[in-house]
Amino acid sequence: MTSYTFRSVELDDLDILAEWLAEPHVAEWWDDPETEIALIKEHIDSISVEPLIIELDGKPIGYLQSYDPHMEDDHPYQDQPFGTLGVDLTIGVPGLVGKGHGSAILAQFVEELFEEGVPRVIIDPHPDNKRAIRAYEKAGFVAFDTRTSEYGPALMMARDADQEDFDA
Repeated sequence: MTSYTFRSVELDDLDILAEWLAEPHVAEWWDDPETEIALIKEHIDSISVEPLIIELDGKPIGYLQSYDPHMEDDHPYQDQPFGTLGVDLTIGVPGLVGKGHGSAILAQFVEELFEEGVPRVIIDPHPDNKRAIRAYEKAGFVAFDTRTSEYGPALMMARDADQEDFDA
């Protein structure tokens, strides 16, 4: 089974993140690279968002961020149970897309969060992002709502710590 490592984003990572954000498979679902890089840079020292580089065999392959919607003023997901964390992720390397990494990364990361005591993890893909939705379902996430917020349309999906096991 493939194992991934997650490390904090550093200023030196911003160039590769900008490259990934410009890739067509990423650009379709994320804001323009300049806007996203500015936000990621702000998140490096944030207490509510944890920006991470996903590594495979010591090489950066993607970006993941976790966030606490209860630590951000007026976050649209504050209706989730206390302790819930949200996540966003993208595989940056085009050649690794569609090979099962997204669901495997998400499943591993969520298990690590559950071991730390997080009761629920949510993710909010655009409803048209069928590839991401399939990957998240494979990682055990279940759709529970559709919403439109300042971030745009979202299919709300969750995985709970007490949820039955699944095959990733």
